[in-house]
Amino acid sequence: MNRPLKIGITCYPSLGGSGVVATELGKLLAEKGHEIHFITHSIPFRLGKFHRNIYYHEVEVSDYYVFRYPPYDLSLASKMHQVAQLQQLDLLHVHYAVPHAICALLAKQMSGDRLKVVTTLHGTDITVLAQDESLKDIIRLGIRNSDAVTAVSQDLIRETRDLLDIREPIDLTYNFVDKRIYYPRDISDLRPEFAEPGEKILMHISNFRPVKRTPDVIDIFAKVAARVPSRLLLVGEGPDLPKIQAKIETMGLGHRVHLLGKQDDVAQVVSLADLMLLPSEKESFGLVALEAMACGVPTIGSEAGGIPELVVHGKTGYLAPIGCTDRMADYAAELLTDERKYAEFRENCLHRARTEFCNDRITAEYERIYYRVLGIEADIPVPVCEA
Repeated sequence: MNRPLKIGITCYPSLGGSGVVATELGKLLAEKGHEIHFITHSIPFRLGKFHRNIYYHEVEVSDYYVFRYPPYDLSLASKMHQVAQLQQLDLLHVHYAVPHAICALLAKQMSGDRLKVVTTLHGTDITVLAQDESLKDIIRLGIRNSDAVTAVSQDLIRETRDLLDIREPIDLTYNFVDKRIYYPRDISDLRPEFAEPGEKILMHISNFRPVKRTPDVIDIFAKVAARVPSRLLLVGEGPDLPKIQAKIETMGLGHRVHLLGKQDDVAQVVSLADLMLLPSEKESFGLVALEAMACGVPTIGSEAGGIPELVVHGKTGYLAPIGCTDRMADYAAELLTDERKYAEFRENCLHRARTEFCNDRITAEYERIYYRVLGIEADIPVPVCEA
């Protein structure tokens, strides 16, 4: 029997797909008997109720008046070290290269080489921050000195190697969804609140940053709605939302668009949709498309980043060049008006999500990485994920 591990996890706890994946991974590892210690500035928003084998350690930042900016990074590194020593952690699994990998390396220096560091790259630490020359060297340092590095798509691995001249191994570990949570929900009682009988529902979920190209979402919907009776649900909040609201009113679409704000029960919300719209400019993976896929909802998206590794064009959705809203709208209208094809896409979505991005399979991949960096022989069988 494999020895249970003591694992520290650090992520951004309050926003983004990386925090969701990190939290869900921690919960799954705890179910398998590992002891999980979240080390963050606030409780991860997906952690929720009490979980056996999961502990939370809050990072408190000094308010010493000399500091112009509170030194969160140093406080985090110190807390990582303290928890590692007190709890005898085997390793730290950090999500994002900066600042988390750098903090983990400082904690390792304080704790000794016995403590290992696994870093997962999620996207913007490479696609955005590593574009900044003032940060490039420290990101490279964090990656090269981690005991293992994982990335959520082949495209992100390629970009990391090209941008930072990284030649060290990077493990591909796709994001996942828990099939016990993400499945088609019965929303027959909710759907009438948003759409009339016979109307279709399109959806977009994001943090409404420019990289998500949310104005394209409105353009696509307007073109689809001109051909197919439909509604648009917008889920989330962010800096571009006021601009989007103004665009909706200018185009006279206010009566067809519902703004739902942030939602915790994503599986329930996604199940309302007939199509997910993801026309992003950059998307290292596209977790929302996987969440939709697991609920039987095809995605119409862009050929950006890791999206083509997730959405199979012509089988689980359709992809078009970035900014090509005409083609995306054509694809959406085609799928929404062809019941046979839509049913086929829906089944393809469910099968792919449950087999290729199964939580059991991805969790086992992380376990193998953990035992490898610790130099422990372990038997981690490949789970059989049934559709």
